[in-house]
Amino acid sequence: MKNPALLAAAGASVLALAVGCSTDDRSAASSTSGSADGFPVAIEHRFGETVVDAEPTRIVTIGFNEQDFVLALGVEPVATRGNLGYDYRQRPWAQEALGGTEIPEVGSTDLNLEQIAVQGPDLILGPYSFIDQSQYDTLSSMAPTIADIGGYEDVPAATWQQEFATVGEALGKSQEANDQTAELEQKFADTEAAHPQFTGKSLSLAFVVNDGSYLLLGKDDIRALFFTDLGFEIPDASETISPENLGRLDTDVLVIAGETREQLQADPLIAALDAVQQDRTVYIGSFSADLPAALGYSSPLSLNYAIDGFAPLLAAAADNDPSTVVPTP
Repeated sequence: MKNPALLAAAGASVLALAVGCSTDDRSAASSTSGSADGFPVAIEHRFGETVVDAEPTRIVTIGFNEQDFVLALGVEPVATRGNLGYDYRQRPWAQEALGGTEIPEVGSTDLNLEQIAVQGPDLILGPYSFIDQSQYDTLSSMAPTIADIGGYEDVPAATWQQEFATVGEALGKSQEANDQTAELEQKFADTEAAHPQFTGKSLSLAFVVNDGSYLLLGKDDIRALFFTDLGFEIPDASETISPENLGRLDTDVLVIAGETREQLQADPLIAALDAVQQDRTVYIGSFSADLPAALGYSSPLSLNYAIDGFAPLLAAAADNDPSTVVPTP
């Protein structure tokens, strides 16, 4: 797994623990074989291979964003992992798919294995769950269980496309997943085409850590990968930036989270950055707010929402006009 302790320092949203990989460095950890109607399907993951014999009807999602992927395919899980630090039940991008229902929780920071068993699942989905071998062994004794499909040992963490493909295969809805993937990729492409000032610009996505340092996110984090899909260039790997090295954040565009605009600009080191002085900075606040939380989910539902929300902010920051004031979301 890639640096979960480092990302945990960010606090706020449990979804913020999720890390990803570059869309240019994909190492798919899922494979499918089965009959013409899609089942049985065999899916490889961290702890081996899981076979789903028939279309599941009682799905429990145990990862940090899997619920969104299942909902995007028109299926409602019987239980899900909650999100500590964000009012995820009210997340705007999922309300239509939820249809006013409230899905029972089976834990948040920690999974409650007993509650999962009570649900009588016939599929347990955790391709982005960071479960360990012991948890997997217990869960797989209840039902076919899919563990992480990336982010362990030398395997890069999964992109949203890979996760969607895996969930689609497990649910027997690969074509629907493929169609929605193509639509969302086209929306990214159309948004970049409408904003050519994005293409090739360097971007830093960072947030304040409790000790005063900043976590700069790279291509190993799904939140930062969102910006590469829009044409920006980001660092290869996440790292902690000490206050004396804040100049590392002075890129063409700076997206910064964790505190308000006023709080951040009160720090003379932040205020001295060219990206701040020339208003090339997007202040997105806490990951407990909807727009930054959408990056943490990095799902077919939340990414549509994130594109609509971030595009005008990034356009104002990347227009090479210091007089343009970047709005606060």
